[in-house]
Amino acid sequence: MLYREVNFDGLIGPSHNYAGLSPGNIASGQHKGEIASPRQAALQGLEKMWQLVQLGQVQGVLPPAPRPDIETLQRLGFSGPTPVVIGQAYRQAPHLLASCYSASTMWAANAATVSASKDCPDGRVHFTPANLITTLHRSIETNYSAAMLKRIFSDPAHFCHHSPLPCQTDYADEGAANHTRLCSSHSQPGITLLVYGRGSDNPVPKRYPARQTLAACEALVRQHQLPAANVVIAQQNPTVIDQGVFHHDVIGVGHRNFLMLHQESFLNQPRVLQQLQQQWQQPGYARDKPLIITEFSEDILSVREAVSSYLFNSQLISLSQPVLSNPSPDDAQSPDADQMLLLAPTNCQASDAALKAIDWLIAGDNPVSAVEYIDLTQSMNNGGGPACLRLRVPLSPTELNAVHPGAMLDFTLYNRLKIWINKHYREQLTADDLADPCLPVEIQAALDELTEILELPGLYPFQV
Repeated sequence: MLYREVNFDGLIGPSHNYAGLSPGNIASGQHKGEIASPRQAALQGLEKMWQLVQLGQVQGVLPPAPRPDIETLQRLGFSGPTPVVIGQAYRQAPHLLASCYSASTMWAANAATVSASKDCPDGRVHFTPANLITTLHRSIETNYSAAMLKRIFSDPAHFCHHSPLPCQTDYADEGAANHTRLCSSHSQPGITLLVYGRGSDNPVPKRYPARQTLAACEALVRQHQLPAANVVIAQQNPTVIDQGVFHHDVIGVGHRNFLMLHQESFLNQPRVLQQLQQQWQQPGYARDKPLIITEFSEDILSVREAVSSYLFNSQLISLSQPVLSNPSPDDAQSPDADQMLLLAPTNCQASDAALKAIDWLIAGDNPVSAVEYIDLTQSMNNGGGPACLRLRVPLSPTELNAVHPGAMLDFTLYNRLKIWINKHYREQLTADDLADPCLPVEIQAALDELTEILELPGLYPFQV
């Protein structure tokens, strides 16, 4: 069976705003307090999903979390009906109100760590929701993400759902933003590359938090029962974390047998890359293609430019045929095509250094043969690019058929979601708008209709 890597993008929610809640995320801090456009954000995210479908990819949609999170505000000492709770929080602790309104589930790369069935002894796809304990606004996503993923990947014959790791600092886990699966073919066992920022005796960042721990990576390996021979655990370079590389996917991206990353990504990077090559070539695994690794030196692209342009947060996509204007399921690209396309944010076009680096990449001895750009300005201003918006799930045809069909994007769903966004989303949202007692009512009405569109009745607590 031909397995393929399916992208499930987080649908950007109606409460998208710029609150600057993520220390170490440079863009998030730079745009704090600016006027956001939830409608434009959601439409940009939807267009990115549809562009992938047009590129021959199989694409899914993950619904946003309910917001505001009144239960969390109540646990923090605010009481009364929803309008009263919101008013109290706005006057006394506006940062807490912003946290509980955050639309950060849009960045689905943080929703969970996913292991392919080909990599797990029981032959099932394994999911572990990320606990995201480093920041408040993200930590409150975990329970929702766990329940939502169980609804969309519900068949226990094909999918195994684990509990999040303990909510303790030694087990801080940020999900697939620190996970890369490398494989000769999606249909063959792969190597799991997990990246952490602290937990060993090595140096740690001094300015910004290291969000993933070694203990969390080791626990994920145990949960998913991954063979040690197919796992590489590497430490992020603390100096790049302090320059805004809060997740590994800000400075490296891999797809199938290709890994591109900055030369400063890891501590002891030559040793890490040597380990990857050694494990790639170990006997007993049918890897009929070489592992190709392209490193960007500081001269080709500085860490600073990598962070501002988000070049490494691009998506790598297998391509084997021309782009189709009206694709059908029968037109899906080969999941193991030799040529790859780089889907990059338009921020790269604004950077001469990033453009030159992309030209250098395409001219090099690697599978990347073309680039396309996607406008995700609203997401980018909050610190998340193309790769942040998607959770990658390798699936066989049988496993894909077991996924909730209402979450799979086709032309009909694309158009229904576009109409829904234009109907329910505000054109602008400011920090003061979070105090509006009408906003929770608007969001609830939008999400209630969304569950009808996605055929997920009772997904949200207010629907019970």
